[in-house]
Amino acid sequence: MGTVLVLIVLGVVVALIIRSMIKDKKNGKSTCGGDCSRCKGCH
Repeated sequence: MGTVLVLIVLGVVVALIIRSMIKDKKNGKSTCGGDCSRCKGCH
């Protein structure tokens, strides 16, 4: 029972992370990734 509960919690966390990444990408808030030709204000 404990293993199933842990798997459910991990699944929810992963789903929320993916949802946040998709939302950020749609809003143009993606990370630079080290490719200076693709980002506006590079390090």
